[in-house]
Amino acid sequence: MDNGLAPREAWPALMTSAQAGDRDAYTQLLRAIVPVIRVMVRKQIADSVLVDDVIQDVLLAVHRVRHTYDPACPFLPWLVAITQARTVDALRKRGRHWLREADEGEAVEPTAEHILEEDEREEALAQILDQLPSRQRQIVEHIHLQEMSLAEAAVRHNLSVSAVKSLLHRALTNLRRMGANHDRS
Repeated sequence: MDNGLAPREAWPALMTSAQAGDRDAYTQLLRAIVPVIRVMVRKQIADSVLVDDVIQDVLLAVHRVRHTYDPACPFLPWLVAITQARTVDALRKRGRHWLREADEGEAVEPTAEHILEEDEREEALAQILDQLPSRQRQIVEHIHLQEMSLAEAAVRHNLSVSAVKSLLHRALTNLRRMGANHDRS
């Protein structure tokens, strides 16, 4: 079925073109990723207004940190990390007073189980990041989770932008390696 959207396999090339200033490629990419972002966000948030707000936040974050995408790496995990961070931020801002869709279709307050699921996800992310060397972990947290620019992270850590890029690249390589090792086990 052709929905007119760029297939996932084309996303890395579209982002690479977008990084080089190709507006058409960037537009195609953004149109293609919105439905995927929506699915990811709706798994965590039932409120359609908040879902739309988070999608906009994700698109803004993608725009702000697009320079951090490494064309040699898969695009989807990069997008998932940004989407998860923005979703968690939205839920935190809401003070955890978000609604979940019940099986019957009615909205209900989150149960302790739902809150524990979110806490477990946050804890899992923290455990993964804790496996990185301290400086690499801090760079990933600042750039991908707090959306600092490379320049801001460089100033914060008293490093050159090149050093920040290098640390970020090594961190992402280590995370991919950890993920590959985890998948094999």
